[in-house]
Amino acid sequence: MEYSNREDLIMPEYGRNIQRMVEHALTIESKEERTRCAKTIVASMGNLFPYLRDIEDFKHKLWDHLAIMSDFKLDIDYPYEICKRESLYTPPEQVPYKNSRIKYMHYGRIVQQAIEKAIEMPESEEKNHLIMLIASQMKKCFVAWNKDTVEDHKIFKDLSELSKGRINIAEDTMKLANPKDLFQNRNHNNKKNNNGKKGKR
Repeated sequence: MEYSNREDLIMPEYGRNIQRMVEHALTIESKEERTRCAKTIVASMGNLFPYLRDIEDFKHKLWDHLAIMSDFKLDIDYPYEICKRESLYTPPEQVPYKNSRIKYMHYGRIVQQAIEKAIEMPESEEKNHLIMLIASQMKKCFVAWNKDTVEDHKIFKDLSELSKGRINIAEDTMKLANPKDLFQNRNHNNKKNNNGKKGKR
């Protein structure tokens, strides 16, 4: 039962052999020899992740990881400024979240932001096109959440409410496509494309 008695690895992604190499480096008396050994260890660490070699600061990260695996006890000539122990336990900055509630969750915040953008735009064909896209997206969202059909007047009513009366659409001026028809056409086209690919083989 050797495995049950083994200590946990500080950085498991490098494996136990690398950890043992680091522990061996700590026992070397000569600083010059320790530094040479450390360079060999870092080279071995890099060989485990060859696909990361082109990433900026990759080697710097390897030396940081070497210091971490030695519990910052490895006294060598580091080629980079190594991270500090205390920085490992610094809590990340809090991500700011918007506290404003969305009245209709099924439409989402992006739709609300698009509505606000449309309100700010001057009257133009571009604005009318954006409003049509917003209404179409709202209908898709409604059907995706409710799994049922929805009349256009419901979408236009919600759009007017979300825009605080700044966007009003008369039912006889715009006709929204049925999202289910769009999904069916997409599935039909995908099947045709797949069948075409099979026939070419």
